[in-house]
Order: sequence, then structure tokens, then C-alpha cells
Amino acid sequence: MESLVKDIGKALKHVDDSRESFKSFHPGVGPYGEPQLVKKIATFLNETNPILYINAQTKRIPDLWIPDKWAIEIKIVRPFGDNGKEAEHWSQNLLHPYAGNVSSIGDVYKLLDYEANGEERKGIIVITYSHSSPVIDLAVLVESFEVVAKDILSLPISKRYEDSIDNLIHPVHQKAKIFGWELI
Repeated sequence: MESLVKDIGKALKHVDDSRESFKSFHPGVGPYGEPQLVKKIATFLNETNPILYINAQTKRIPDLWIPDKWAIEIKIVRPFGDNGKEAEHWSQNLLHPYAGNVSSIGDVYKLLDYEANGEERKGIIVITYSHSSPVIDLAVLVESFEVVAKDILSLPISKRYEDSIDNLIHPVHQKAKIFGWELI
């Protein structure tokens, strides 16, 4: 999981360095929607390490599938929109604690029910975006996710792995953090 988190960080930096805009938003990796970003990540992994990430692809379940290696669900957390205004309900992507919803906790339940095609390990990746000097401390959200998942719901997640990318080109999404947990 540790190397996958770092490689996803490299993928985000690669997308950001391209200076492409997603739809009509400011350039940079921050505004990409989840399906579009996961597709860019899969492409990057295939191109930069085709032996380790052979045939990495997007799917409905899981979001990122690396045959015989990983089944990964990915969530994006952005407290602020492209316009710099605080987004509504942004923390629900991580914390809504019920099976069958679209939160990371819901994704853990989804992966527990997922029948892997081969020997795939299962994991959750959370990508957060913030200002260079965060206006909202996202560590509280990530730690809350871990408390709810491990201590309240007894979900089988590993220790946290993380990576950070600074100096992104977007005026609001200036820093990305990538967090990963393997289902154990």
C-alpha cells in the first residue's frame, strides 16, 4: 500500500504538471472528478510501471483495478470549490458511516463484499486538497474516519499510509495529500 500511495501521488503531480483544465475549471489536478481522475491515475500507472501495474483500469467496483494485485476504492475530499468558496457536505465523502452510501466507510463495506477475480488485495485511497496553509485542518477528518472505521464499526483497515504533494498550480487546491489503508 505504501508504494501504491506514493505512485498515486506521482500520478497527481503528473496530471498537475500537464496544466490541463478539467471542464471549465482552473488548470490543475484539483478540480478533476473522481472517475476522470481515476482514469488518469490508471493511465499513468500503466505507462510508468507497466510490470507492476499491468492492465490497471477503472471499473464501477472497484474504482481502480490492478489485476491480481489491487482492488481500490478512491474518494476525493475538497473542502473548497474551484471558486474558493467552502463546499457543502464535503466531509460526507469520508464519514457517512453506513453501508450502501458513497462514503469511504461505505466503500470499505463494498470492498468487503467484492469478490476478487484473482489475488487482489483491497484498499481505500483518499485524496484531499487544501490551500498551502490549510484553512480547514483535514487531519481531524482523516483521524475521525479511522476512529469510526476501526473503533466504532470494527472495520478491518490497516495503519495509514500517506504522501503529500505541494506547490500544485490551482489557486485553491494548492496541496494534495494521499491517504491509503489496506483491508486486512
